[in-house]
Amino acid sequence: MKNLSILALVLAISLSSCKQTKKEVEVTETEITEPQPAIAKTFTIKLEPKSDSNVSGTAVFTEENGSISMLATLTGLEPGTHAIHVHESSDCSSPDGKSTGGHWNPTNQPHGKWGAETGYHKGDIGNFTADENGMATIKFSTTEWCIGCDDNTKNILGKAIIVHAGTDDFTTQPTGDAGGRVSCGGIIE
Repeated sequence: MKNLSILALVLAISLSSCKQTKKEVEVTETEITEPQPAIAKTFTIKLEPKSDSNVSGTAVFTEENGSISMLATLTGLEPGTHAIHVHESSDCSSPDGKSTGGHWNPTNQPHGKWGAETGYHKGDIGNFTADENGMATIKFSTTEWCIGCDDNTKNILGKAIIVHAGTDDFTTQPTGDAGGRVSCGGIIE
């Protein structure tokens, strides 16, 4: 009977030590943020004179919401109409700008006016007019370009902007008969 009393005492002590204790749970606040709009990606390239010209300037590229905008500002041009294109390579090392290769044409289309149903190069930006002081501003926007994306048919990095002495006729293959290359800028971030 003494063993039974000891057993009852041990059991009572065990049960009292097993009573549930209240656990405290730490709650931390999590900040909930609204989705932020994509930040515009912008960079500027310098356009250098070529073919013994005085044509120079800058081109600013901005990528925002899946669209690329280019704003080029030029000085030293002959007054009148000139062509501007994207060429295959950012190498502007040759005095005549021909180190950039031909027009950028990753989709193997014929040369033409931008957006033409008959086809156009992804580099066929078009014509612009220089004022009587040889100054010009060119604005161009498209969703057919990107900056540094994985799509080689859209990525303009590693290409060049070429300003031509003459006018693009939009028909002569593969150049548009736009004349010499008077300014060059490699599209490099």
